[in-house]
This record gives sequence, structure tokens and C-alpha cells, in this order.
Amino acid sequence: MELNSIKDAFERVVKKQKLSSSKSQEVIQQVGREIEQALTQILSAQDPSAPVDQKSILAELKLKLSAVGPVQQLEGSHKELNLNLSKYTKLLERTLNPDISKAYRDVDFDYHIVNQLIANHFYRQGLFDLGDGIIDEAGEPELTIVKSQFSVMHQLLEAMKVKNLEPALNWIRANREQLNQNGLNLELKLHSLQFLEILQNGTQADALIYARTHLAPFASPSSPHKDEVLKLMGCLLYAGRLNNSPYSEFTSPTHWEKAMEDLTGQFCSLLAQSYNSPLSMTMAAGFEGLPTLLKLANVMAAKKQEWQAMKQLPVPVELGKEFQFHSIFVCPVSRDQGSEDNPPMLMPCLHVLCKQSIMKLSKSSTRTFKCPYCPAEASVAQCKQLHF
Repeated sequence: MELNSIKDAFERVVKKQKLSSSKSQEVIQQVGREIEQALTQILSAQDPSAPVDQKSILAELKLKLSAVGPVQQLEGSHKELNLNLSKYTKLLERTLNPDISKAYRDVDFDYHIVNQLIANHFYRQGLFDLGDGIIDEAGEPELTIVKSQFSVMHQLLEAMKVKNLEPALNWIRANREQLNQNGLNLELKLHSLQFLEILQNGTQADALIYARTHLAPFASPSSPHKDEVLKLMGCLLYAGRLNNSPYSEFTSPTHWEKAMEDLTGQFCSLLAQSYNSPLSMTMAAGFEGLPTLLKLANVMAAKKQEWQAMKQLPVPVELGKEFQFHSIFVCPVSRDQGSEDNPPMLMPCLHVLCKQSIMKLSKSSTRTFKCPYCPAEASVAQCKQLHF
């Protein structure tokens, strides 16, 4: 991808800059040593009756500096750096087209939904003043319920940042039925963190009491968490010195970070919201697909074709797995992606093709056709539409 080539070019510039800087320091130090040696010779004369021949010392210094060739060395390293820097700027100009309006497609937006998405994003990030500002300036009705819900979430997260897990545990208990199994996993994770915190900063007896009260229900013979709880019990042998024990992995701050991520995910799930902000995901997907869209717009402009009128892009826009939220079917015959107009169809032999491919094979439903992947024959009437 274009962004990868930009990254590689940037890393080459950084490497050359470091080499140039290192070379410059080396040359400067070498010149400094030669000058210091000359000064030492000039100042070392003790006998006023036998004056030092300063001209000969300076002449010798001049010869040494000429042999070092500091200007030539610095020019060489800087020339290589400037060459790579020039290539990098040209790559940026060529790849990052400043006129991104070429990739813009005129779409009728529901501005009320867009405004609410932006406000929702700020509320989700805990930036409640910004969210309120967007709502006020856009003249939108207040998102009181959404704001209050995310306010609760951030209160739980802020408490966890200071290792206060009680608010989060109370929230899990209050919503245990809706959270189901995932809630139990999170509850165990939080109780484990609290147990380890007591073991590190409290007493072994207090940690044992906490474990009997809160971890014992997860250690029943039928519990899938039994082994995890037993491993935690081994930590009791190293009260106050977990960092230097076989269980030191439990002291990693990443466990707290992961617990906060899990809590955020469970909270958003309970609100029927995605873990990531829809606005941030849309922006990230746009950034990743922009180079391809700009290239397509330039090609279409050269061919005097209007790509904005197309129902489907003629080239694929490759996005990462983090942007894939549902199954996508691509016909193995036509290589076209399934759509409402061209849905995937299941044949009697259980192979799947897109509807348009089946219509071509059957000569528009006028005859039976042979499956491209097995000897079975089928008719259009025998094919059933699949829904992913």
C-alpha cells in the first residue's frame, strides 16, 4: 500500500539522518582534538628564552586538518541525506494528493445522524463539554440518556485507574443477567486483581479472607475457572513479594489495562453500541481507502468517465480485518462480490455461486446447467438464495 511505501521512505531518511549526525559529530571531534593538540604545544613552552615556533605548529595543524578533510566528509554525508530527503518529499507529493475532493462522492447525508454521531463520539471519550457544545451549536435535541450512560462508564474507569474496583463490581452485580457468561469472566478478572492488590499491599490473612468470600464461587468442581483460581491461590505463598516470585506475571500493569478494555466492551455491548466509536472507525477506514480512491478518480478523469455514477467500484478497496463486521461472499466464477442485486445462491450440490453467474450458466433459466466444481446438474428453480 502507498502508506507502507511512505513509511519505508521515512525510515530510510531517519536512518540517513542518524548516520549523517554521527558522521558530523565524529568529524567535529577529530578537528577539535587536532586543535587542542596544537594549543597544548603552543602553551607548553616553559622557557621564555626559547620561544615556540608558532608558525610551524599552525602550519602542521593546517596539514593535519587538510588530511582530515572535514568539509569533504560533511558534504558527502549531507549529500546522501539531502538526496533521500528529496526523494521522500517527492513521494509525499505524488502519493498524498492534497486535493482529496477528487475522491468525494456526493451523498445525501442525514445531518441529524451525523451530528449525533459526533456528539456520541465525544461522550464516549469522556469529553462531555465538547459533546454538549456540538449539540448546542447544531440545534440538536439533547442526548441525555446516552450522555448519562457514558458518564457512568467513565466514572467506573476513573475509579479503576486508582485501583478502586468496587464501583465496577457493583455495576456487574446489578447487570449480571444481561451480561451472562462474559460478565462472569469480567467479574472474576476484577476480583482477581483486587485479591492480588491486597496480597501485595495488605496482609496474607486479608487476601485469604477476600479469596474465600469472592473467589470461592469460581472454584467449584464444575466451574470452568477452577484452574485459574487455584493458580491464584499459589500466590498466597509470596505475599508482599510477588514481583520476585513464579507468579510475577500477575503483577503486570497490562492486566489492569485489559480489564478496563473488557469493562468498556461489556458496557458498550449492554448499550447495544460497538466497542469502537462509529465515527473513529469511519474516519480510519476512510484514511486507509483514500489513496486507492484518489488513484481511481485520477484514472477515471483521464478516461473522461464519471466514477461517481457507478453503483460498484471497479477496483477493490482493501481494508484491514478490523473494518470487517460481517461475512462477505465473492463468487468463485465471476469474482464479483455478492450484493442485493447479485446475491449468493446455494445449488443442490451445496456449492455456492452468485445469481448472475447461475443465470449465465443456465442461459437465463432456459436450461439446466452443470456445476463448475462437480458433475452435478441443476436448474435455476432448484437454487436457493443465501443470507449471511
